Amino acid sequence: MISRRNLILTAAAVGTAAQVGRAAGPAHASPAATPWPATASGALEDGVQLRWLEGGAPRQLAAGSTWGVPWPKGTVPEGQSFALRTAAGRQVPVQSWATAYWPDGSLKWTAHAVGAEVPPAEQYVLAAGTPAAPVAAVAVRDGRDEVEVSTGVIRCAIPKKGDRLVRTLVRGDREIARNGRLVCLRQGEPGDDEGGSVKSERFTGRVEAVVVEQSGPVRAVVKVEGRHRHGGRSWLPFTVRLYFYAGSDGIRAVHTFVFDGDEEKDFVRGLGIRFEVPMRDEPHNRHVRFAGPGDGVLSEAVRGITGLRRDPGAAVRQAQVAGQATPPTATWDTRVSSRLHLVPAFGDYSLRQLTADGFQIRKRTKAGHAWIPVDAGGRAGGLGYVGGPGGGFAFGMRDFWQLHPTQLDVRGAAGAAAEVTVWLWSPEAGPMDLRFYHDGLGQDTYPEQLEGLEITYEDHEPGFGTPHGIARTTELVFWALGATPAAARVGEMARAVRTPPLIVTSPAHLHAAGVFGDWSPVDRSTPAKARIEDRLDFLFEHHRGQVEQRSWYGFWDYGDIMHTYDPDRHVWRYDVGGYAWANSELSPDLWLWYHYLRTGKAEAFRFAEAMTRHTGEVDVYHLGKWQDLGTRHGVQHWADSAKQLRISTAGYRRFHYFLTADERTGDLMRDLVDADRTFLVLDPLRKIRTGPYEPDPHALAVSTGTDWSGLALAWLTEWERGGDPGAREKLLNGMRTIAAMPNGFAQGSGLYDLDTGAFAPARPAVNVGSLGAVFGLVEVCSELIDLTGDEAFTRAWLQYCRLYNGTAAEQQAETGQSWGSLNLRQAHSRLTAYAAAKLGDAGLAARAWEEFDTGHAGYPATREFTSARVEGPNVLKPVDEASFVSTNASSQYGLAAIQCLALVGDRLT
Repeated sequence: MISRRNLILTAAAVGTAAQVGRAAGPAHASPAATPWPATASGALEDGVQLRWLEGGAPRQLAAGSTWGVPWPKGTVPEGQSFALRTAAGRQVPVQSWATAYWPDGSLKWTAHAVGAEVPPAEQYVLAAGTPAAPVAAVAVRDGRDEVEVSTGVIRCAIPKKGDRLVRTLVRGDREIARNGRLVCLRQGEPGDDEGGSVKSERFTGRVEAVVVEQSGPVRAVVKVEGRHRHGGRSWLPFTVRLYFYAGSDGIRAVHTFVFDGDEEKDFVRGLGIRFEVPMRDEPHNRHVRFAGPGDGVLSEAVRGITGLRRDPGAAVRQAQVAGQATPPTATWDTRVSSRLHLVPAFGDYSLRQLTADGFQIRKRTKAGHAWIPVDAGGRAGGLGYVGGPGGGFAFGMRDFWQLHPTQLDVRGAAGAAAEVTVWLWSPEAGPMDLRFYHDGLGQDTYPEQLEGLEITYEDHEPGFGTPHGIARTTELVFWALGATPAAARVGEMARAVRTPPLIVTSPAHLHAAGVFGDWSPVDRSTPAKARIEDRLDFLFEHHRGQVEQRSWYGFWDYGDIMHTYDPDRHVWRYDVGGYAWANSELSPDLWLWYHYLRTGKAEAFRFAEAMTRHTGEVDVYHLGKWQDLGTRHGVQHWADSAKQLRISTAGYRRFHYFLTADERTGDLMRDLVDADRTFLVLDPLRKIRTGPYEPDPHALAVSTGTDWSGLALAWLTEWERGGDPGAREKLLNGMRTIAAMPNGFAQGSGLYDLDTGAFAPARPAVNVGSLGAVFGLVEVCSELIDLTGDEAFTRAWLQYCRLYNGTAAEQQAETGQSWGSLNLRQAHSRLTAYAAAKLGDAGLAARAWEEFDTGHAGYPATREFTSARVEGPNVLKPVDEASFVSTNASSQYGLAAIQCLALVGDRLT
């Protein structure tokens, strides 16, 4: 099998990107695809309607915008070119490339990018045609020692080796910033006692590889990889992608680092990105800006000339406050101009956001002197600026307060060059402490650990609660500006950083394209359907509201939600073993993404996006012995000893990748193509298995539920993307051999061949668990059946769907024995609905709705979906409580409702 590490990227632009093509061949030979434009099956004859996710027309982009569009099978041939226009007919420069293919070779997903030249409009149309060319195309020069990118407005030089991420950033003939580098502060102990001092070390990011992934004409992407180094040590591998868009003076950066230290000895005290900014204007014409809450902006000058005992003149004061060049000092009141050297110059500014609800801004003249408090507030906008009328540097971090502790620093602005640092982890917050949260409680043997599961639901095992290999991704934006921006533009830039404008298509088009299996847009056409829609909205809004009310924020936590509620304390069980963070348990990721697909709501997209960023990075190991495995739910995201494919599954990332074309998310899915090798390293059944475990690569014990679904989703995604052909072969071999088992999916597991992806022939057996289908198996089987039409696999899956909630007699008759007392019957009502729809069986359809309404292990139809306000002194702060809600039940109720409505909604009375 071809290694994923040697793949040619398939999402590359071809030529000028006027045509969409592939770098690797399609999964099957491509017959002539139906010419586009399409029929009413999905692509409108005059194009696909697009809009901004948040509505309206943004005044400022975060450099540019990239989005994805799906197409019905057989409607858009490979090589099709695309043009973009506003609804009023104005042409918009666009770059397009393929991100997925149907098995017949036609395009399934395409990605599109616009730069600064996109005219403000509320709606756009994407159609067949020749794309308009940008006035100034992105140009990339890939040299021996560095990559240089020009957007037509700015030029950026990126060294291929050394300790600089960016050598220089130039606008026109003026260098705006230089020597961009990654910085890390490390200390060898937490420093949590009252005595002594802790020594820290400064590490600098050392670039090891630079790759141009896209080269224009509208969008260019440069990937930089390396490690942080100090002395003889190299650690904390990083990947930074820099995004450039035609006509833009901004650069988007996506920064990822992996923790590969020893949590008992390596404490990250600070982690950030730093630039030098040449300061050429006079100190009174040097400006500092920080975005505050909402549209608030702090506007300061390095040497202020307002509020003095003597007045330099109204025109002088007004110009400085506005960030404009002041009149020449010769025109000032001489009582001021002659004494300017006696006005302190404040060269250092710092905004620190140490919690989700509080930031503070301070300034000082220079190092060695006291800080002066400036102001404070709740939630900063995460954007800063330093510069003058001749140009300056703006810097911003997305989810600034959500990912606290964060910090924005300006140092030395009174000198020849300021130093700007965006701290992803503030050095003033205390060190990053990733140690396990308890001492093991004497659970040294498997029997003791199984006892622990019985009381706290925590699956503990010494040495398994390690963060070694987890990661975090942060999005940033940098601007090389020609002058100090007006306060209104600072606010616009801050909004673009906080919520990057994204172009989307409608739920109707997404559904008509036939992507992501069984779902349908919101339908309130009958009282029964409307009631379910109301409940789906309630559950979404309740969980979304809990993020704010329970403050589920922080560097390692933001994006996740809690697992189970504790009504006695009126809190979620944040401190109780396996009941704390959800870590994708029972697929909240899938539920949230399907909620977005069918509603098109911006808040649904942003909620799901934040979860994808978290669960794909923090809850999964990206290096080390458990690479490609995720961690089960617990008090810390990495704490539980159950390391499983059901958490790392690519199925939770596919939505974000195809809707945004985000390369980092694409990396995460491609990394999982070889995830089956984890069975050689770790026995998932080690605590209950009898006898020794000696893994045989040609006969590995792999379940046909949670294990195979995770593998299948990675292989399916790789197949769609036109990548490693071995992924397709393993997927098809798995389908064929599962179907060949005497009882198909009811066998529960089989002996799996690592080389081929096939299961060995087996004797009849039944081993059905309640979790097998609820981590993406339902979704992947539906997609695979639609894609391949494999009759044997379809029969095997339909048998499982019919029998899971069937009677013991029915199970006995077909598989030779009863499946026992199974849990999650409401969740599995969607399996019954699938069988009903495929077989045209009205009896099964009625049974599906009965199972759904009964609500076993979920929410019955008789349940009132309401919450109650709880206030002090019973709680720390007022909260809305729905004590019946659990994330497991919400996720599976949501998925069951969505899929039953799509499959047998016409049978709902």
